[in-house]
Amino acid sequence: MTMLVAGVLLWMVVHLFPVFAPTFRAGLVSQMGEKPYAGVFTLLIVASLVLIVFGWRSVGPDYNIYDADWLRHVTYAFVLVSIILFGAAKAPSRIRTYLRHPMLTGMLLWAVGHLLVNNDPRSLVLFGGMALWSVISIIGINRRDGAYTPPAVKGWGVEIRLVLISVVIYVALVFAHPYFTGMPLL
Repeated sequence: MTMLVAGVLLWMVVHLFPVFAPTFRAGLVSQMGEKPYAGVFTLLIVASLVLIVFGWRSVGPDYNIYDADWLRHVTYAFVLVSIILFGAAKAPSRIRTYLRHPMLTGMLLWAVGHLLVNNDPRSLVLFGGMALWSVISIIGINRRDGAYTPPAVKGWGVEIRLVLISVVIYVALVFAHPYFTGMPLL
């Protein structure tokens, strides 16, 4: 469990560093340069993911804290919405006119959805940690950046394309889930 906790904490610290220490980050960028800083950031994120994956696999689901298998359909819906929100973060969609942080909100929904049905200690560490990181990031970015000015959007083509692509990705993830997590969904 130590590797998993270390991986989640490293993920959080690396991502929260530019949010809560922007001046220190700017100093590092001026000393190192933008590309070396980005390289170190990327290496630390990759290291956190490696720790998370190996930590997750090293700890089995020892025991269930609660029984909520009946909520799996809610989880499926949360994950689909989270995929749509991930896409909305990079597209000029209407979602961004209402939601300042679609990717972080999508991560929060993904984490909460998984917490609903994964009720062992390792799941609480991983998904609970990601939910906590999402909330802290949203609050920190809002404080750092001030008032939100939503982007201007035109037409419905982006939304239609976004939903269609998200459904395809969702279906692919449902079928691929057993191969990268070891847990079948169907």
